Amino acid sequence: MNEDRFGFSLMRTELAMYEPIKSTDEGDQWREKKDIESASSLQISSHHRPYLPSDKERLVSLDVFRGLTVALMILVDDVGGIFPAINHSPWDGVTLADFVMPFFLFIVGVSLAFAYKNLSCKYAATRKALLRSFKLLSLGLFLQGGFIHGLNNLTYGIDIEKIRVMGILQRIAIAYLVAALCEIWFKGNHNVTSELSMIKKYKFHWVVAFVITTTYLFMLYGLYVPDWEYQISTQDQGSTTFLVKCGVRGNTGPGCNAVGMLDRMLLGIHHLYRKPVYARTKQCSIYSPHNGPLPPGAPSWCQAPFDPEGLLSSLMATVTCLVGLHYGHIITHFKDHKRRLNQWILRSFCLLMLGLALDLFGMHLNKPLYTLSYVCVTAGASGFLFSTIYLMVDVYGYKRASLVLQWMGIHALPIYVLVACNLVFLIIHGFYWKKPTNNLVSFTYFSFVLR
Repeated sequence: MNEDRFGFSLMRTELAMYEPIKSTDEGDQWREKKDIESASSLQISSHHRPYLPSDKERLVSLDVFRGLTVALMILVDDVGGIFPAINHSPWDGVTLADFVMPFFLFIVGVSLAFAYKNLSCKYAATRKALLRSFKLLSLGLFLQGGFIHGLNNLTYGIDIEKIRVMGILQRIAIAYLVAALCEIWFKGNHNVTSELSMIKKYKFHWVVAFVITTTYLFMLYGLYVPDWEYQISTQDQGSTTFLVKCGVRGNTGPGCNAVGMLDRMLLGIHHLYRKPVYARTKQCSIYSPHNGPLPPGAPSWCQAPFDPEGLLSSLMATVTCLVGLHYGHIITHFKDHKRRLNQWILRSFCLLMLGLALDLFGMHLNKPLYTLSYVCVTAGASGFLFSTIYLMVDVYGYKRASLVLQWMGIHALPIYVLVACNLVFLIIHGFYWKKPTNNLVSFTYFSFVLR
């Protein structure tokens, strides 16, 4: 599976994250007011389930944002190899592709504010959150664990000793579960009448975010990374062992960081992603920022496995989801468009400035490590983009122009599975004439792409 496919976000209705509810005032649904979330117009499902507004009450801008992110995901994955400016950054720094994952996590957080707004049974909601996380983890293992071998190989199956444990959907499952449990159990009983009262109501959410961030920073900069080694198997020479000399603390380079060390220790080096993004750095490729042969004197870590969706970085990714949850709370507690937009823009600006300041003082933007500066900048960008889409779609009513993106957002999960993960192409590729190369996919490619 291609690592650049970020679909995940995908925690949507297809996995039954949300349950539709009934409005107490059908006449108020999507009228001239265009206000999306009126707390008085919603009531809890009789089945004690978490809910989201029904289709007529959907926050259209959130679907459009999700659809735009899906489209962006497909674009950067298919074209990023040609245009490095939109491909993933080889290490430090961010490009267009590096915003896709945070966008999805932010969207999941916003959605959770609706899903668990009112609960009649916290234990039932917890069970459902655990089940949905397990479903995402299982789907992620199937799609990205190595079971499916890709477009050029019609075989399938994976050695359990080499299956990739973490991945995109697994990261979303972790972030969703942490944010959902916070929303279910760590929500105060305060009546929200102002921004300050909203902060008091959800103060334990910020405590959780602070603890996660502090733990991450302590491990990233405090853990000692010893020397380590890995093997590469070749048909001609058998196995070659490479020694990576570290013996450092607080290093954020590709070979000697604590994020990779923890994954090697806890998951095992054979269960990590085998095509690391840092293989496109200048130290590891003569064609950088593209993949290419190793240059003379290349570091020993250039071919080492490294998982960009590892354990410690996925823990930090939950903070992005919690930020999105906070933006969702602003919708559920405040009805006025101007008030919502002012709060979103202020918070987005503060996050963006904080992230840029951290980068300036040495904590560089880095997606594989999911650094704090990266969290702040991408969360701020998510807030600004969501505010813009909300203003255009839900305030000014430009919904017709965004119907395609809205449809993509509503059907994000099947699009990810069928298109982003190449499953539909694999199925078509499986029907061929006399030999596997004579198939519809190859015919289309050679007829139209290479003409």
